[in-house]
Amino acid sequence: MKVPPNTSEAAPDLLYSDTEDDLRAAVRSLLTDRADVPAALVRAESGNPYDPELWSSLAAGIGASGLLVPEKLGGQGAGPREAAVVLEELGRSVTAVPYLTSSVMATETLLACDGESTSSTHVAGLLTALAHGHRVAVLAVPLTTAPDGPLPAGAAVVTGVADAVRADVLLVLGDDGLYAVETASPGVIVEELTPLDLTRPLATVTIDATAGLRIAEPPLAEAAVRRGLLAGAGLLASEQLGIAEWCLAEAVAYTRGRHQFNRPVGSFQALKHRMAHLWLEIVSARAAARNAADALATGSPDAPLAVALAQAYCGRVAVHAAEECVQLHGGIGMTWEHPAHLYLKRAKSDEIALGSPGRHKETLAALAGLPGPRG
Repeated sequence: MKVPPNTSEAAPDLLYSDTEDDLRAAVRSLLTDRADVPAALVRAESGNPYDPELWSSLAAGIGASGLLVPEKLGGQGAGPREAAVVLEELGRSVTAVPYLTSSVMATETLLACDGESTSSTHVAGLLTALAHGHRVAVLAVPLTTAPDGPLPAGAAVVTGVADAVRADVLLVLGDDGLYAVETASPGVIVEELTPLDLTRPLATVTIDATAGLRIAEPPLAEAAVRRGLLAGAGLLASEQLGIAEWCLAEAVAYTRGRHQFNRPVGSFQALKHRMAHLWLEIVSARAAARNAADALATGSPDAPLAVALAQAYCGRVAVHAAEECVQLHGGIGMTWEHPAHLYLKRAKSDEIALGSPGRHKETLAALAGLPGPRG
């Protein structure tokens, strides 16, 4: 028998640890009590789905907002694997909180700036405030920005910034570095847009970067922003996984209870095959999402590859699961009263967030050394 060659890099750990399972249980219990799906539907109908008390309980009560922040700064000193678990649960309930944008993307960006001697005190203080849930910070880049895509450096107006309406601080990339700008500063204008996904608001931000405090100089500034975008894209896959899992579970439960010709419609072979195929896609999506989270957690040099793979696959799985959920519910699935549309809208929004699947496929091909055909 041929023995495979030894490799210095450990295989990725795709399993959930006991700590991660305990964290999942705590987050799911909170969301079940305070942000279940019917409640999310009611809040979406009201036009204001954000619940500040829920955010306070999730961020400060459970400590989820400080998972990526070191203990010396008041955080939990955990990592991307634990944050991924939180995002799975937030995806399951399409919760309208700025966790991905603030507790992941902005936090990772600030962590990359912590070595700047001239601003380390300010950065450390902001990280502590984010860890305790006292403040919300957001990267002032369009939600569609891919980790390796063009950045709006020096732009006075940025359109499509996610959760800017909930932010206290904007992290703005200027021509001469990265700035932390208070949203209450004179000259900062945040104009809310009408998004497809009502649970993740978008805004157009008009801002002068020099109105804030410079926290990183070039080239660290761009590297810090790209670190935040990479972490966001990698952990977004876990949110997409949570969306897909809820959609499949809801479709199975509905088709099991719905009867036609004196039989549950879920027993019809054609529907069985559709749900079985979807289950296989979700199993693969879980592996891809866990691999991305583990690569980010271990600082693997293959993290960009793992993230591109997860985003190239998980986004389309989430959309497919949401579409199947709507269709398998029949007429009720097409109504506003059923929450399936919330998941479809979040899935479609997530599909183009932080780079489309097509963009990530191009990145994946380049990283793997398999460029596609050129016209």
